[in-house]
Amino acid sequence: MALFLMILRKMMNNKWLETSLLLGLVLSVALASSMPVYTNAILQRLLIQELRQLQLEGSQYPGIYWLSAQLGEDAEKKKISLPETDALMQEAGERFGLPLQAYVRERSTQRYGLLPAQSNKADPNKQRSADLTALDGMEEHIRLVDGRMPAKEPVDGVYEALIVNEALTELSMVLDGVFALRLQPGSEPVYVKPVGIFDRSDYGDLYWYNIPSSYKNSFLIDFDLFERDFTAGGKLNVQAGYWYAALDYSRMTLASASDFERADRTIQEHMDARYETHNKNAPAMQTLAAYYAKEKSLRTMLWSLNVPVMLMLAFYLYMVAALITDRQKTEIAVLRSRGASRLQIILSYAAEGLVLGVCALLLGPYAGVALTKMLGASSGFLEFVQRAKLEVNLNADAYVYALAAIGASLVMTLIPVFLATRLSITQHKQQSARKDTSSFWHRFGLDVILIGLALYGLYNYRTRMQDLLSLGLSSDDLRLDPLLFLIPALFILGTGLLVLRIYPWLIMLVYRAGRRWWPPSLYAAMLQVSRSIVQYQIIMVFLIVTIATGLYGASATRTINANTADKIRYAAGADITMKIRWENDAPPVILYSELQEEQEQEAVKPQAAAEEDAPPEPPRRTQYTEPSFLPFTQLPGVESAAKVFVRPGADLIKGKTSGSVQLMGIDTKAFGETAWMRSGLLDHHIRDYLNLIASRTSAVLISRTVAEEYGVKAGETVSIGWKGVEAIPFTVYGIIDYWPSWNPNPGSGSGSGTVEEKAGGPDGAKTSRPKLIVGHLSYIQNNLALEPYEVWLKLKPGAPSQAVYAAVKEQGFQIEELRDAKQEQIKAVKEPFQLAINGVMTLGFLISVCICFFGFLLYWVLSLHARTLQYGIFRAMGISLPQLIGMLAAEQVLISGAAIAIGMGTGSLTSRLFVPLFEMSFDPKTQVPPFQVLFDPRDETRLYIIVGFMMLFGLSILAYIVSRIRIHQAVKLGED
Repeated sequence: MALFLMILRKMMNNKWLETSLLLGLVLSVALASSMPVYTNAILQRLLIQELRQLQLEGSQYPGIYWLSAQLGEDAEKKKISLPETDALMQEAGERFGLPLQAYVRERSTQRYGLLPAQSNKADPNKQRSADLTALDGMEEHIRLVDGRMPAKEPVDGVYEALIVNEALTELSMVLDGVFALRLQPGSEPVYVKPVGIFDRSDYGDLYWYNIPSSYKNSFLIDFDLFERDFTAGGKLNVQAGYWYAALDYSRMTLASASDFERADRTIQEHMDARYETHNKNAPAMQTLAAYYAKEKSLRTMLWSLNVPVMLMLAFYLYMVAALITDRQKTEIAVLRSRGASRLQIILSYAAEGLVLGVCALLLGPYAGVALTKMLGASSGFLEFVQRAKLEVNLNADAYVYALAAIGASLVMTLIPVFLATRLSITQHKQQSARKDTSSFWHRFGLDVILIGLALYGLYNYRTRMQDLLSLGLSSDDLRLDPLLFLIPALFILGTGLLVLRIYPWLIMLVYRAGRRWWPPSLYAAMLQVSRSIVQYQIIMVFLIVTIATGLYGASATRTINANTADKIRYAAGADITMKIRWENDAPPVILYSELQEEQEQEAVKPQAAAEEDAPPEPPRRTQYTEPSFLPFTQLPGVESAAKVFVRPGADLIKGKTSGSVQLMGIDTKAFGETAWMRSGLLDHHIRDYLNLIASRTSAVLISRTVAEEYGVKAGETVSIGWKGVEAIPFTVYGIIDYWPSWNPNPGSGSGSGTVEEKAGGPDGAKTSRPKLIVGHLSYIQNNLALEPYEVWLKLKPGAPSQAVYAAVKEQGFQIEELRDAKQEQIKAVKEPFQLAINGVMTLGFLISVCICFFGFLLYWVLSLHARTLQYGIFRAMGISLPQLIGMLAAEQVLISGAAIAIGMGTGSLTSRLFVPLFEMSFDPKTQVPPFQVLFDPRDETRLYIIVGFMMLFGLSILAYIVSRIRIHQAVKLGED
């Protein structure tokens, strides 16, 4: 206890330094513990969203777990295996780690032939077959449509049963008609009588795995009666058993997902051991299978994103620990001279670190929870939105990460102590009399090493990117390599250190160039900075890395977000695109397929001689009725609307050559007002091309792929048609490289996607590049065919999409296809990797600013206290307080201002070199428009405001401290 009190007393003597060290530890623990918390929270949200989407798309509850088993002839084996499976599934809720919402057991006999016992109630000549089925607890989930509930015991040897309404028609029977089952000769007769018709009492009841109509060949009797007479009694052959559990999937977490998989393996092993044939249906299993890979990728991504911040925290902890050690070096040297071993001294400081570590462990994880909530609200760099809160929970992994962070931080804080214990009292006095001329990173060439590693990584990535783009290799839509964040951090740090290596020479050059004219305050400031640059290098590194990382993070997040949004908007073509059902005379699908078969059969029959001379009958064309387009232009929230006809697989004919192209028909004015196109993709603005073809209805624009493959030039004529439609001439007015919704990249699936063969046979086959022709819709409809077109809508700013959907339905239109670019962008922003980039970049910058602020104040406050005598002498010499503050401001400009300028230059250079590498993260087949690096002045403005406020606030505190210095105190200090 006495030792503990001594440690606390020692820490109180350096309370501000110890508090600063505690702050760094808390932030380190918070950042580390936020990683597993955030990973679990975001994957939890995405898991529930995908399960809900599964329910919407598949119309099946995602929480179901259904088993079926085909039973053999061995009655004794059934008596053992069925109860064992019942007991196993009865514990489904506990095994799966989720609340059990419904549990159903079902038994079914084999299907038997039915003979009516009363010929006046059923046709004896009708062939019928049915089974006897029992569902446990069914009575509580049904309503009677007709008749009554069956008895729970046979009545006069007849089993009373419930049936569904469809069974009356399927089995040609009426209620209260008795049927005998066709059994093996010598078997005891079994009679069954339907006495009631039932339906579900609640159509949203999770009890029902199958809809009632699926029991149209079944008689449903009491479950206990079924078990006694058939399962145990053996009167009929029980052919199948079913088990169904409905679990509350909304309570599923990654932890319960592991329980779910373990329970599934246990159940499958149980079923394999007891049944030769069995099946299962668990829709959630496929969704869960992909989550462990996502979790691993996301954890790796978070670590890589947090590397720069971790480096900052490590620098900060080392800096504060070094300051504490510097103030106690004399004490350490004295202890060494009195016989204390290096290990004993290090252990005493380790005890101090453990006290702070325990405090950080108590506070850090909760701070990590707060950081996680901040991550969930980020939609861009330093941008936050109101979004549903992440469900954040502290778990064991968070504390494991916290302990690891404390351990690593403790090692960082003990490094200065380890170095200090090497010196005796004599060596310490000798070292105190000397000044360091260079820092250890410059002595060992750390700046050159870091830059070399970063440039090597840049070279490798550029080589890979060229291969990826030139070969058209496939990749995921957003496959971010963690090294894309680590290598720029190394480059930023290395470049900052390299500039600081030459910075003292620049200061000396400026000093000598104007030393005849510098005022005393600036003269003294330059001397102080040039002679003590090593003392300020850590602060300068902090500021350089903060500014540069902030600029790089802003550029990276802005570029990724913007390119993702541009990709979605370009692929859609407009804010909303939809295809409306047109009334037509096409036969139903089944009849149409039968008609095709008849036509094929007729085609192979021999034709009469007279018919041979007759021209072949053209294929039948479907006639469409175009709905009114005016209502689309008057929808609420719609700024403009356009008709866009898209015909893939159209035939282009030029001379003796022909090929397959995609034909697009538009109304030039409406299309120009509605479609979205990023500037710079075409040689001229898109409206210039639309104005070019507006003067002539037969004018078209062709893609460059058409021009190159068919040798077509502006002014030439080509013919276009398609199967069943005779080709007509068009005149080429212009050549385009991109067009809204059209992807020109090979293998993208856009366009015809036909395969052309090189000379030499099919071995040289290649996939043709997509080709596009854009013409007037009116000319196509009048001269080719009237077929359904797409409706493109541009919404007013802030207009909700749901209002448009509702208005379209109110107008009576039936939507066959729909694409909403705004909703897709919202979904993309909520994607976990996108959230990680936006959130962690913002969080990392804010933590860096916080660390820099406290480090900045700490350094300058200690520097002022160390130079109290110098400032007192300046005042005694007649230098006024404003001049003294001006001297301090000049030092700030030469140190902090220079660091900010270096950080700006380093961040801009890093962005231009490394942000283009993110093009590798996007699939080149689908990334249209091409990848573009963006710099938003608003990001830089926000960055400078934050850093400027930090500098101004810090300078104000320093000025206040200087103003409190008393001359007599300084002189007395000098005498002491």
